[in-house]
Amino acid sequence: MIQIRWHGRGGQGAITAAKIFATAAFKSGYTGVVMAPTFGTERRGAPVFTSLKLAKEKIYDISPIETPDIVVVLDHLLLTEADVTGGLKERGLMVLNTPKPLDSYDFGVERLAVADATSLAVEAGLPRGVVNSGVIGILCRAFDIVPFERVLGEIEAEFKTKRPQANAQSARLAYERTVVNGSPTVADADDAGAIAGRLGADLVAVVRDPGSAVSGSG
Repeated sequence: MIQIRWHGRGGQGAITAAKIFATAAFKSGYTGVVMAPTFGTERRGAPVFTSLKLAKEKIYDISPIETPDIVVVLDHLLLTEADVTGGLKERGLMVLNTPKPLDSYDFGVERLAVADATSLAVEAGLPRGVVNSGVIGILCRAFDIVPFERVLGEIEAEFKTKRPQANAQSARLAYERTVVNGSPTVADADDAGAIAGRLGADLVAVVRDPGSAVSGSG
């Protein structure tokens, strides 16, 4: 099982971002998909997190992720407000929306992918603070298990009444400008002939529709 934990703020769209990625993965053959409930206050701006699990076998556990393979952080300021790296596996990946260069970070994360999704959203024509599409672009660049064009299609479908082309462009710009240290993907991690095995092959166990286990708002 591959575990992705998403950290954001209430109203920032972390849940929506996780759902978009889950749906794209599901439609690409990764049918063992479970989204766990979101934890944290729903107050706008407060730290929240949600969990996304992918597996080849049925997943019955929808509890919060404690040992993620990947953490996705929608706001770099959360690094000082929440334990976003807690439990991250050795050789795990962090996806981070930040205006700072990659080499300004040194907190023990072996694989780090960064881009300034906040500024790129504005460049794409979105209001400042609408970063979830851009963060999906960073994730896709660092962790290429789903065709990026399919992800863009899911972004446009999700935001069909809310600037679909601008959201897709935000993801595209972030994808193009992401900087990754270490391997560009976690697929070569030692623990998974492990992860390569989990994600490089078809996931055949249908657990549930990606959106069916979602709670909260994003």
